[in-house]
Amino acid sequence: MFRKLTTASAVYAALVANPHVYAAEPSAELQEIEKIDVTGTRLKGVDLEGAQPLTVLDQDAISRSGANTIHDLLKDLSQLKGGSGTFSTSESGGTSNSTPAGQAAASLRGMGPSATLTLVNGRRVAPSSFAAGTENFVDVNAIPLAAIERIEILATGASAIYGADAVAGVINYILKEDYQGGEVNVSFEDSFASHDESKKQLNLVYGTPVGEGHLTVFADLYDRNAFKASDRSYTANAPLINSYSYLPKLENTPNIYYYSSRDGNEQPAPGCKTELVETEYGELICAYYGNEDDYLETPFESASAGFIYSQPLGDLKWKNDFFYSKTKSQAFSSPAPINQIDDSDGPYVLEDALFIFDQADGSNALLDSLYIDPFDTVNGREVWGFAFDARFNSPRTVEVESENIRLVSSLEGDIGDWLWQSGITLSRSTSEQEAIAGVYNRYKVHAALTGELCNNGEIASYDGSALTCSGSELLNFYNPFLVGDAENDGILALTQEQPTREGESTVYGWDANINGELMELSSGFVAAAFGVEVRREELSDIPSLNARARADNDYLVDVFGFGSSVSEASRTQYAAFAEFNIPLSEQIDFQAAGRYDHFSDFGSTFNPKVGITYRPTDSLVMRGSWSTSFRAPSLTQAGVKLRTTTSTFDCGANQAVSDLYCMGDGTEITVNSLELGNPNLKAEESEALSIGFAWSPSANTNLTVDYWQFEHEEVIDTNMTAVLARAIDDASLRHCGIVPDGQQGISYDPDVCDVSDNAGLTIEEQGANLSEILDNYITAFDPRDDELYLPLYRDHVIPLENTGTQDLAGIDIKFDHRFNMQGGDLTLRFDATHYLSFERNKPGSDALEKLIGTYRYPENVGRFSISWDADDYYISLGANYTDSYADDIEGLRGRELDELSDLGVLTEEGTHEVDTWLVWDVAAGYDINDAATIRLSIDNVTDEEPPKLYGSQRGFDSINHNAYGATYRVGLTYRF
Repeated sequence: MFRKLTTASAVYAALVANPHVYAAEPSAELQEIEKIDVTGTRLKGVDLEGAQPLTVLDQDAISRSGANTIHDLLKDLSQLKGGSGTFSTSESGGTSNSTPAGQAAASLRGMGPSATLTLVNGRRVAPSSFAAGTENFVDVNAIPLAAIERIEILATGASAIYGADAVAGVINYILKEDYQGGEVNVSFEDSFASHDESKKQLNLVYGTPVGEGHLTVFADLYDRNAFKASDRSYTANAPLINSYSYLPKLENTPNIYYYSSRDGNEQPAPGCKTELVETEYGELICAYYGNEDDYLETPFESASAGFIYSQPLGDLKWKNDFFYSKTKSQAFSSPAPINQIDDSDGPYVLEDALFIFDQADGSNALLDSLYIDPFDTVNGREVWGFAFDARFNSPRTVEVESENIRLVSSLEGDIGDWLWQSGITLSRSTSEQEAIAGVYNRYKVHAALTGELCNNGEIASYDGSALTCSGSELLNFYNPFLVGDAENDGILALTQEQPTREGESTVYGWDANINGELMELSSGFVAAAFGVEVRREELSDIPSLNARARADNDYLVDVFGFGSSVSEASRTQYAAFAEFNIPLSEQIDFQAAGRYDHFSDFGSTFNPKVGITYRPTDSLVMRGSWSTSFRAPSLTQAGVKLRTTTSTFDCGANQAVSDLYCMGDGTEITVNSLELGNPNLKAEESEALSIGFAWSPSANTNLTVDYWQFEHEEVIDTNMTAVLARAIDDASLRHCGIVPDGQQGISYDPDVCDVSDNAGLTIEEQGANLSEILDNYITAFDPRDDELYLPLYRDHVIPLENTGTQDLAGIDIKFDHRFNMQGGDLTLRFDATHYLSFERNKPGSDALEKLIGTYRYPENVGRFSISWDADDYYISLGANYTDSYADDIEGLRGRELDELSDLGVLTEEGTHEVDTWLVWDVAAGYDINDAATIRLSIDNVTDEEPPKLYGSQRGFDSINHNAYGATYRVGLTYRF
């Protein structure tokens, strides 16, 4: 038989979802599995199969999946779908708000990657030194796929066993040990489209006895080409014409900023290469859409190697595992806007820039339509010019190289009938980032716009009467309207910079545990495990000075549209735990565990777990557990120093905030901000409940149903809505212009500070009435009809805090049945998750928002497959299903909502539903001989386009769907 339902390497009996995933259930066929390590317990030699909802991907499942990376392998599991916690390189970008280039994370239940504990052989892995926002996570792309024997997934709280971070559960990667012989795998994958988006992989594993021990070595090479939005017709353009930006690329000719136009309207300059777009104000502009520079997958390379070695030392067993991996990737964000030096809109250029549009008779209609105003240069000279709107040509591009090492050395032996283990761990992740394109120095750009840049790239000196360049020559001014001129382009090129960033994350650990039979009861032996751990964690993330927001420079990063933050922190953790399995009768077992953790930076926590297993028959197991878990504040969250980012406030969550800043509408507003670490953060806490059963009425049939729920409190995040709400009554959070060094709060446009309330109090004074200040500001400055709100400035300083809760519940269903037939086996498999609820508090409000059915939170996800297994071949047909959910259109502008209405895609309630997503795949494998197997798979056989949505410029949901279309993969395995 090419493959059997139960194999020596698959220690669990029930086949479930995508593809060939095993759920840990009891089986009369598997009497030798009781001594193995099982994720979710420290107990050994105890029959705990079926006691917890454990999902296992065995070696055959990994081979058949066609996955090239860990993320590819996990992405279709229902426990990891829903929400935006699981991310891949499709979400990476060139700014600090993006996920780190080349890195990927797994998030159970959509609760965030930092709420999922990642283990390798039951021990921790150093997180990436580059956080996703402020969430530290383990980069699963750094774990070599060639070394993985199986993956065990426990999607329920497990802090009572493993400590911090196991809030949503644990993913444990088990390495190949005592491997015999050798195996080489080579594969090629690409889409059927005309573009080259290929993925190539070569890996090998070899195991052999060495003296009295055994050595297994492995290596893996992987290379992936880029995949751009422009490579597909359905992602090449923005879903809505009105999703335009006013800032075209320089190569497409800038617009004239409305403030400089005599009629108060934005207007295009001659030479726009794309069709002009009409705005909601009736303006015709040269527009920009981000799709032209969007990378749906970035170029990525990885190489890894390592070994697992074990040998007896007298009565002891010495075990070692080591791996090294190196990844290299690029990431891209849209070209940076060109702003004024203080980051406000509308940079100025000399009026001479428009002389290129002079007519033969000397007339210049464009110049005549503008206000020519005085403005100050970088050197403080007063010159005359006008404001324009544009962005640079090149996307902001970073290149990141990461190296990861992990070494574990352990001893194990017996003390009487008790088994003990002790080991040390060193795990380190280092990353180096360099901006290689699209990043420009703001001061040099403005010097170039006014003719103050020298030909060595330095800003000229000004003595009050003349500009001078030391050892170089003064250049002509840079003209943003002069397109395609090499000399002009060369001036701008001198303003480019290459900020760098270096990070290192290290985990040092020692652990020891002992387990055995504690006592005998009438119903059996009480099994127990006791252990202690010591762990030291260190993290540093140091960007170059030109990428930092600094108080001494009014928080202005030296370069446009790019910034990083210094983050340095360390902690030491001590823990002790105990676990018991108590047989209350022949049919009922009671499990209890508890763990005490003490952290040097925020204190102590104790987390218990209790569970019960009831076996009324040999074929039925009923199980339930309750536990508490916690997540310590990440080292980034504790140690970040003013992270340059953006913050969103939700005017739909707080009416008072809406009236002051959103004209009473329930829109979401995103602004530039500085995120501040908080050493006083508390640990996030969670309670988890799991109840279910596993039923195997025959050796060929398995069914599991599990209800689960989490109550997750003290969630760490920034909450600008809440800060704005507190600032209504707290003047210490209100600042005219830049927030002073060492303080927190909201930065208001300096114009607001020129008005007062009816009692004469300004916005910085305690007791000021902000509603009256708004009314008086509108009277004094007469802003546009769509700008009747308190104007904010920039770089609001928002602290991280324990902001609120998220509660979720759902049901997992897994079924498989095998038909034994002449010539082979026919197997049906089904795996699905139904979300019953997912609620979290709205920022700045005590009200809960219901997420199920909203953007990226489908109510149902699942997979079905049917496969035929014969002696020397297999073939399977599978389908992945993602339920429909609401489009994220609440944050769209009025002009975009009007266009949606005109398109007729809105419901009567004014919403838009993203369609369900059903994608079929086929896979086949054939044993050429005993040594060679060839495999072929096709994903998205019918070449389905991703469901259309309008709330994202991409036009589709890159977390729950993908835009590749039909893809094929050919693989060859050779064993020796």
